[in-house]
Amino acid sequence: MPLQVPGFLLRRLYVRGSLRRTDDGFQLELKNTLGSGYARRLLPLQVNGVQIPLASCFFEVEGVRRAFADVTPDSPFSLALNRTSLLGGEDTSLPDGVVEVTIGFEVQGLGELSFSVKDTPASD
Repeated sequence: MPLQVPGFLLRRLYVRGSLRRTDDGFQLELKNTLGSGYARRLLPLQVNGVQIPLASCFFEVEGVRRAFADVTPDSPFSLALNRTSLLGGEDTSLPDGVVEVTIGFEVQGLGELSFSVKDTPASD
């Protein structure tokens, strides 16, 4: 049975106040202060319980942008310690007020993990 990681620990990855509207969708920041890790697969982002198409989800690390669909066991998403990553959705508009975003991923030995954060988006 895979080890369970509590949601409150995973929520610590989210940089509070980083949820922003952009010209083509939205983005948010994750900063890993827990320990280096790798995701073998990224699950589609969800906004208020509605799944965003995987083809519209992206991440950016050190200025290099990649699609969620490009993450595989051979080409993982690296969440290095103390590094900030942008995650976002294209062609997705955020409603006004508090928004809940769910982030999920698959980690070797842990299986699928997910967590949700609530924040009020700012405009870019």
